[in-house]
Amino acid sequence: MQERSKFGIYLNTSEGKVVRINSPYWIPDEPDWVFLTEEVNATLLAIRSVALDKGLSSDPDNITWGRIPLKD
Repeated sequence: MQERSKFGIYLNTSEGKVVRINSPYWIPDEPDWVFLTEEVNATLLAIRSVALDKGLSSDPDNITWGRIPLKD
């Protein structure tokens, strides 16, 4: 299943929001969303650390959980 390879945590760098994707309901699009980790159960603390390590946020403490958009 190819969609499963896209499951994980994504960061919207402009909004500082992360979402957990573990179903094919909605897969975030680049460049707005950046794939951080395939670990869908990662804690926010771990996610912030990954974002800092990858240079995706200058202030990872401001990263918060977001919501996946509702489909029309």
